[in-house]
Amino acid sequence: MAPPQIPTVTLRDATSPLTATFAPGAGMVGVSLADDGVEFLGQRHGLRAYLERGKTMGIPILYPWANRLGADHYDVDGAVVTLTPGAGGVRTDEHGAPIHGVLSAYPGWQVIRTTESRLIAEIDYGARPLLLASFPYPHRLTVEVTLAERTLRIATTVTATAAPVPLCYGFHPYLHLPGVPRAQWTVQTPAMTHRPVDERGLPTGAADTRRGATVVLGRRVYDDGYTDVPAGAVFAVSGGHRRLEVHFERGFPAAQVFAPADDDVICFEPMSAPTDALRRGGYRLAHPGEPDTTAFAIRVC
Repeated sequence: MAPPQIPTVTLRDATSPLTATFAPGAGMVGVSLADDGVEFLGQRHGLRAYLERGKTMGIPILYPWANRLGADHYDVDGAVVTLTPGAGGVRTDEHGAPIHGVLSAYPGWQVIRTTESRLIAEIDYGARPLLLASFPYPHRLTVEVTLAERTLRIATTVTATAAPVPLCYGFHPYLHLPGVPRAQWTVQTPAMTHRPVDERGLPTGAADTRRGATVVLGRRVYDDGYTDVPAGAVFAVSGGHRRLEVHFERGFPAAQVFAPADDDVICFEPMSAPTDALRRGGYRLAHPGEPDTTAFAIRVC
């Protein structure tokens, strides 16, 4: 759980013992999803490591791009934006690729509203010069979290305030089934298009169609990208008497499935565009006067 100096907000489900805890001052990261004390989010290295080293845990937002970029620069209307590792929230992977955007543990979220089962927080990007330096698109970013009927729902709205805004972001929910060995987890995925990656984790350009499947995880390791994810698609992990479902409700046509060999977690990552779309294209835009809202949900069955 969060260190005492990091304030958190805990939401409660009126119909069950399910609770969800978020830390707005630490990047609006979800730090817990628990059913009567039984934790379903992978804590990994904990919130301290997320704050100090960007080591993801819980449910972080990956913004303004999810996964990796193929280089430290991209084009904006004929101009080139150059990203500087260590500046403005830019972090890199072991190959030097900018990864997971610039809002990792970002402290500037403003809480707009809280109730017993609802939390709304936002960032005014246009008022943050350091953020604009790496993503020069003034807009408001609003995240609304609700907990009801054993379902955690996260809706994200991008409101452009000057010019169209590329939508390349995502979330990275680390799911864990307590009391069930990883090898015994059953994984369910929908029909979608697999996008193989190279040794740097970037799409090769190849594609192959995958049918919906249900498999036992066993020793399988996943770090796979997908596109053509249908609206309403359901990903799930189950074992023992527990089942966790991730519903891609709206606005997430791409996904990453991640299940490392060295940690008992699996991630079904909703993405508004494929990996490296900010450089390669293939994203949609939020236009001024037309806010774009995405939504995904985690249901505890």
